[in-house]
Amino acid sequence: MKRKCLCPPTFGVVVCLLLALLGARSGAAFAKDKPAPVDPNDPTLRLFQFLDDSRGGKLTEFYILGDTYTGKDANNQDAELQHVLMVEYDKTRVFGKLTIHVRSVSKLAPEQLKTYTLKQIFDFGVDDMEKFVKTEPGQLGRTGDLYVASTGDRPLASAPITDEARKRYEFFVTQYVMPAVQKGGDAAALVKHEPQ
Repeated sequence: MKRKCLCPPTFGVVVCLLLALLGARSGAAFAKDKPAPVDPNDPTLRLFQFLDDSRGGKLTEFYILGDTYTGKDANNQDAELQHVLMVEYDKTRVFGKLTIHVRSVSKLAPEQLKTYTLKQIFDFGVDDMEKFVKTEPGQLGRTGDLYVASTGDRPLASAPITDEARKRYEFFVTQYVMPAVQKGGDAAALVKHEPQ
């Protein structure tokens, strides 16, 4: 003799609906958050758009003479130094579309600016002192962004993206990179002072 199930047929339906509902809720919990919208005046967005429109989304080994500042030279003496930047951009890269390499050299005399190319001046710096890598427009520190810096005699290493790093990145982009790529020629004449 077979035993009959005493459960009403709707019990199975209720269990299935509960499982389906719980599954849908847990899937929503794992849904990816949308990134915050980027301000249309964001310097990185404006730079990316300009390079996409005017240079076909590519910029290779673009050298810029930057600001002068007081720092320590190779002999650990106070000296007037100057930043030299190399900028690369490729819109087809998934990671690191924009890279800004920052080096430091002794302040250059006008005769030296006539004698040496910006690439030669950049090479005088030997090692990068910091590097900014941006993957998407927006403030430095978004997913895929990277900041590396050297401290003292140590080589470049990953560093936290602090407000100071963001300030330096925006300074270089707004005061040197954007004006130089818009000018399109020799960027040696663009010399400004470091932000306070």
